[in-house]
Amino acid sequence: MHVAEPQPQTDTRTAGAPPPSAGGALARLVRPRQWIKNAFVLAPTVFAGLYLDPPSVLRAVVAVALFCVAASAVYVFNDLADLETDRLHPVKRLTRPLASGAVSAATARAVLGVLVALLCAGLVALPAVALPIAAYIALNAAYTLRLKHVAVVDLFCIASGFVLRVYAGAEAVGVPLSSWMLITTLSLALYLAAVKRRQELATSGAEARRVLGAYTVGLLDGYAQTAASASIVFYSLYVIDVRPELAVTVPLVLLGIFRYSYLVQSRNLGESPTEALWNDLPLILTIVAWCVVAVYQLWPGAA
Repeated sequence: MHVAEPQPQTDTRTAGAPPPSAGGALARLVRPRQWIKNAFVLAPTVFAGLYLDPPSVLRAVVAVALFCVAASAVYVFNDLADLETDRLHPVKRLTRPLASGAVSAATARAVLGVLVALLCAGLVALPAVALPIAAYIALNAAYTLRLKHVAVVDLFCIASGFVLRVYAGAEAVGVPLSSWMLITTLSLALYLAAVKRRQELATSGAEARRVLGAYTVGLLDGYAQTAASASIVFYSLYVIDVRPELAVTVPLVLLGIFRYSYLVQSRNLGESPTEALWNDLPLILTIVAWCVVAVYQLWPGAA
């Protein structure tokens, strides 16, 4: 669930650069760039057409914030658990703040304590999301300690984190979670997870991660193609069955998946979905266009 750093032998992001500040090292520890994944929490608010209801919007935003805190806590826990192996990794020993020595283990444990305290306080304000966030943390702990080494199970663990985000968003605003939305989210997340593992294997080899020895590039390509096809089919069925006004967004979904596949195959991205997104303007514009069209089509009275 957590994105491995790119694997070139020389880390161009750190070579020749000045040592990071303490604040910068702490920021890299909690990984705010990864918070974009938590936009999935907002999906039920958009699809239910509740984005003009201030109480619902407030609850959804609080849920996103709580997932950001939970995700950062998971990242810190993961780095503490993997500290010794990260120190032996050719790239992570330079880019991970704990492994590089930019942040001490004691400081990381203190940051983890603060994040947990903030999360507990936030859940008091929005108890509706306590169950999905607790499940997310438990899943990630199991993933870090064991499940990331189990082939196929690791892919479903990564994907389940996105499903739990959508579930939390539905609980936050008090709407039922559509089965179509659930399976679409799972399929899309499995596609991203399979591509991530495929790129790790293709660029770094089976030595980069223990579970990679159980995969082949061809097998992961097959998983990715199956999951991509499933996400398109299930999203289209959701639109037909539940939200026909969103039919115009189907081409944008296709465009987004095609563009991401292009980035993987032609530009060797995909090992980090968030980095691929942040660094590709056409993909960003496609997602923004989908959001704008979806909001417009679901606007009260638009139909």
